[in-house]
Amino acid sequence: MKIGIIGGGAIGLLFAAYLQKGHDVTLYVRSEEQKKLISSYGISLLAEGREHISSVQVLLTDEWKGEEELSIIAVKQYDIHPLISIINDNQTAPSSSFLFLQNGMGHLSLLHELRARAILVGTVEHGALKNDARTVQHTGAGRTNIAVFSGEGTEAAECLEETSGDFPFSVRKDYKEMLLQKLVINAVVNPLTGILQVKNGELIENPFYYIVVQKYFAEIAAVLELSDPEEAFDALVSVCRKTSSNTSSMLKDLQNQRQTEADAILGYILGEADKKNKHAPLVHAFYSCIKGKEPGN
Repeated sequence: MKIGIIGGGAIGLLFAAYLQKGHDVTLYVRSEEQKKLISSYGISLLAEGREHISSVQVLLTDEWKGEEELSIIAVKQYDIHPLISIINDNQTAPSSSFLFLQNGMGHLSLLHELRARAILVGTVEHGALKNDARTVQHTGAGRTNIAVFSGEGTEAAECLEETSGDFPFSVRKDYKEMLLQKLVINAVVNPLTGILQVKNGELIENPFYYIVVQKYFAEIAAVLELSDPEEAFDALVSVCRKTSSNTSSMLKDLQNQRQTEADAILGYILGEADKKNKHAPLVHAFYSCIKGKEPGN
């Protein structure tokens, strides 16, 4: 399958490096410098103590024309709105299928603006760390869960699932349930690790932090009206254990003085709390703490 990947961050590089093994992949990046580096030297994938060099075609994001059967959108959620404008302006016909891999659920309302044959959404369980413009470290193996959001996306989803090999995809029936499961994990792990400046595992290993995790999770579960809070909490703890030595994306953003995805993750939960007339004091407090740490605040 011809696949375009928009975004040259950790996830974009990781997906390009693995998917090029079985598909015709083109990576779309923002800067001319990154394009030249990857074109000249390939993507350096560091996994299981070894370096693998992957050669992929690289173009600038503005050069995307929608010629691929599937376009994977691997940019931060706050970049979605301007990107949709570029996509709608550049594609020759609304015949493309898209897979969005953003954290949170705030971007769902924007997807209706997209001209597309099919829209898929996904959650990524892999750990990835971008070391430089062409190097990505695969810090934790997992799978990518995908579900159809709108249109006829079953064919593309099944193709990914069937050809995934050592980079597995799993097709889910209910996109909302799938995204909620990931949202809860992101909403707890990201802000707490960002505020406390700790790696993921410390949230459950430190007994005092663990008390905060429990109370904070209970508040989120009540706002989102989770059908099985116990299962969701077990999944949260499991992720903290599996990624115990990982630095969360929000902590990494703060360390590098970048904008975080607090609006995409916590902003969505605060919006749900307002809609349902529910109190969410901890979500409000942690959201404010993260926003206060962002550059320019």
